[in-house]
Amino acid sequence: MTDTMDYPDVIIVGGGPAGYAAAVYAARASLRVLVVEQGMPGGQIATTDEVENYPAIAKISGAELGQRFQEHAEALGATTCYAMVTEIRREDDGTFTVVTDQDELKAPSLIVATGATPRTVGFEGEDTYRGRGVSYCATCDGMFYRGKKVFVIGGGNAACEEAMFLTNFASEVVVVVRRDQFRAPKGVVDRMLANPKISVKYATSVVKAEGGSLLGHVTFRNNATGETYEEDYPEGSFGIFVFAGTKPETDLIADLVDLGPDGGVLTDENMATKTPGLFCAGDVRTKALRQVITAAADGAIAGNAAYQYVSAR
Repeated sequence: MTDTMDYPDVIIVGGGPAGYAAAVYAARASLRVLVVEQGMPGGQIATTDEVENYPAIAKISGAELGQRFQEHAEALGATTCYAMVTEIRREDDGTFTVVTDQDELKAPSLIVATGATPRTVGFEGEDTYRGRGVSYCATCDGMFYRGKKVFVIGGGNAACEEAMFLTNFASEVVVVVRRDQFRAPKGVVDRMLANPKISVKYATSVVKAEGGSLLGHVTFRNNATGETYEEDYPEGSFGIFVFAGTKPETDLIADLVDLGPDGGVLTDENMATKTPGLFCAGDVRTKALRQVITAAADGAIAGNAAYQYVSAR
């Protein structure tokens, strides 16, 4: 435990937009706030080169936006602890214990803002070119591909919906489906295929993506024949969008919450879970839109709800 805060009023697990927005609101309500972050401020958004859809900020890097979130919260009195959380327990007296790789932290209330991670498909170069041609969010990054060709990997409902969304920007959208048919409902597939900008590579997988500073080369495999073939493009003239689903990071609190059909935590409108004193905010929740602004809104609500909870104890 830190010397400056022996027993905080609320521990916030996760230093992304949801976590730090919660910290801002809780700290403004005069709670003693401790944020536990395992990486760098901003969470997943810190890996994004440019954010252009956060109101009032026309363009900013994800890393800088995350830093601003942290600075704002800490200016109001919140403290940040950099550690890996390994266990969360609710004790018999109703308090919470957060076990990290450094210490055990305790508080009467807890906000979990651990986010969600995109599911990868594992082609060579996927991690290398993430943010430099490989993306997992059409809403976030679609506009960067205006007038360019994009490949959409996935055969489910999300892939179809995002492929249609990307036609608002891209000159051509090629959907790469691992099997010989889509998993998405027929109505969604028919609507997608009616779009003249969209074509499909069935029974196909991307096995490698490479280039220089940006993508310029992609290798495909025909899953029916096993044959591989390559396509070359001018560097930076195309992108790959992966829609294999997301995984809300709920493992630490799986026995304390109920989960929705997308694997996210079910909360009420105050971000409260079924466990008194435990709130969840941001992409870890079941929700329709996972964006910085929706995460921050969740965090604001959770921070206020934690104040109400602690005040009533």
